[in-house]
Amino acid sequence: MKKIINKLLVNHSLIYKLFLYIVTVVLVVYLFPKGGQFKYEFQKGKPWQYENYYAPFDFAIKKSKEEIDKEKAQIKKTSKQFYAYNEEIVSNVKKTIFTSVNSVLANSKLSEVDKNNLIQKVQSIVNKIYEYGYLEDTNNIIDENLDIALRKGNTIQNIKFNKLFKSSQISGFLNSKIGIQPYTEEENEILNILYQELKPNVIFDESFTNKMLQDNLSKISYTKGLVSEKERIIFKGDIVEGEKLAILNSIKSEFESQVWSKSNYNWIVFGYTILVALAFLMLLLFLKKYRVEIFDNNNKVTFIFFNIILIVLLITLIVKYDAKYIYVAPIVILPLVLKAFFDARLGLFSHVLTVLLLGFIVPNSFEFIFLQIIAGIVTILTISELHKRANLFISVLQITFVYFVAYFAFSIIQEGNAQNLNWEKFIYFALNGGATLFVLPLIYIFEKMFGLVSDESLKELSDTNSKLLRQLAEKAPGTFQHSLQVANLAEASANEINANSVLVRTGALYHDIGKMDNPMYFTENQSTNVNPHNELTPKDSAHIIINHVIKGVELAKKNHIPDRIIDFIRTHHGTSLVYYFYKKEEELNGGEVDSTYFQYPGPIPFSKETAILMMCDAVEAASRSLKEPTAQMLDNLVEKIVSKQLEDGQFMNADITFKELQTIKKVLKKKLKNIYHLRIDYPE
Repeated sequence: MKKIINKLLVNHSLIYKLFLYIVTVVLVVYLFPKGGQFKYEFQKGKPWQYENYYAPFDFAIKKSKEEIDKEKAQIKKTSKQFYAYNEEIVSNVKKTIFTSVNSVLANSKLSEVDKNNLIQKVQSIVNKIYEYGYLEDTNNIIDENLDIALRKGNTIQNIKFNKLFKSSQISGFLNSKIGIQPYTEEENEILNILYQELKPNVIFDESFTNKMLQDNLSKISYTKGLVSEKERIIFKGDIVEGEKLAILNSIKSEFESQVWSKSNYNWIVFGYTILVALAFLMLLLFLKKYRVEIFDNNNKVTFIFFNIILIVLLITLIVKYDAKYIYVAPIVILPLVLKAFFDARLGLFSHVLTVLLLGFIVPNSFEFIFLQIIAGIVTILTISELHKRANLFISVLQITFVYFVAYFAFSIIQEGNAQNLNWEKFIYFALNGGATLFVLPLIYIFEKMFGLVSDESLKELSDTNSKLLRQLAEKAPGTFQHSLQVANLAEASANEINANSVLVRTGALYHDIGKMDNPMYFTENQSTNVNPHNELTPKDSAHIIINHVIKGVELAKKNHIPDRIIDFIRTHHGTSLVYYFYKKEEELNGGEVDSTYFQYPGPIPFSKETAILMMCDAVEAASRSLKEPTAQMLDNLVEKIVSKQLEDGQFMNADITFKELQTIKKVLKKKLKNIYHLRIDYPE
């Protein structure tokens, strides 16, 4: 049992990767659509490349979306509008008007004949206005000659819209019917009564109109024929267009709408599992062969798998809602994020695998895969400096433009012309570009979630105007200048051996921040001949020197500097000795000294970048002690320091080769000669 536990502990990293691999495969397969798949690929306007195809079962020919939309538009155009006629308003208006008119005429000196004539005119006016009704003001725009349905109680009467009275017509109608101008006193009073008391009694019945419209729309047939089992659909070599295209789209839809039956469910899941497992296995093999550092870091592997699952989940949700919006999803964020944290090659490789997996989910998979792979390549090639917003914005415009061009090309191939372009997709591509700009806050979120540091954050940290570096420049100006020189040497060395130059430069700028605590105890900050170490014992002096590493780590953590940078502070002296004070202690004691008091706590460098910093730091510091440096002296200095570090085993964990060490030494020699403006002495 103990052996088993020990084996598990030793191989815990591999076991975790296996667990992550299985969980990811299961989750992705679970997200795949639970429907059948049509096994043939076809495109409009292209020849049918397979054998003669016969219907495997009876199915209906479905109308295209354009045909259905056209029918709906026609129904909406011809659908009648319903108006409600209110009898109660008419009754109340008539009662009020005739009561008021009779009251006016009762006190009038007109003859009975004239009074009766006026009453008959009023009756005629009111009856005419309310014959079909007086329409309430509405924003509903309608053709005056269009037929409408007027609902009176339980009866519906079809009339022309222009038969309804509108408020704009009332004034002219009353003036023309009440009498001949100039009006008499009685006519004016009656006219005022009519103006005040006439009220609209017809309103637009929006709810009933919409109900009838929906009833008509619900009667639309979504099919236009039937194909019988074993009926020929298409011959090999026939062009996929017209009726053949409609039939093929219909049977494809039938296959995709079929829910997996119990008999074939397990086999289909098994097939999906193999394909998905192969895709993720390729990713793991790529990491193991070409990105060993990432493969060995479970946190980074988890981060990569998490991002792929996130993209698959996003596309799955969009397809379930409405597949036409799949191009709104900013899939190119995946290679962007992976490039920001790792490198372009890994970003593109992961993007291609993810897009291939998405081909099982989306409709028109060939078009989708082609567009997304092209967009991913453009993303990797164009975006270089994410932290510069202008660069990101320009790159996103380029990616969107490539989407436009690629989709345009696909459309004219399929349609044979540019007249039937789906302009909505261009809007979706534009939205995709806008969503891609969200990559900057997303990178920040991932940094906090997974404890990773992107190259963009490193560039921000390497800004010498940052708070901590400004403090270093003010409190320890000599150390700051030393750090700048070390950063330049380290960056040049990293570039030569293809290490992460941004990371090593940033680490170099922060590696000595602990010297801010006691700056005058370090020679580069001593502007006078007074040396405070003269009043201390060698052990105390060594303690102060060694302590700058511990103080640096504490200060970095306090200022929320990422662990990747703190690693440079911890390792830049490894487990080497504070040699000057060690030798001084030997002289004082006249014999051997316990080296523990004079040894840095470590750890030793564990990457190419931390090893580069150790070499550059030691070489730059030692070169300052040369009073009249020559080219030969600098060459010997570099050889001596690097050889001593190698002999002391400081590079045992750094995964750096002898060839790379030789390259770094050449860079250091050349750069130091440039710093001291030295030339090689040629023989006379």
